[in-house]
Amino acid sequence: MNHQQPRKDEWLDRVRGEYGESPGLTLTLDEAKRLWGLDAARCQDVLDALVEGRFLKRTAHGAYARR
Repeated sequence: MNHQQPRKDEWLDRVRGEYGESPGLTLTLDEAKRLWGLDAARCQDVLDALVEGRFLKRTAHGAYARR
């Protein structure tokens, strides 16, 4: 039985899918951590990568939304 955590690229795909399936989805870091069950560092890393890749943007209130 493999209990290995998903790799970063798997998380990137999962988060892209969630935002793709839910138009208008806007999440704070805390909301994203709870939704995906990630620790703060991993969640921040995934969200930062998606912002850098221009898939997500930060709102004026610091939440993450689809570009």
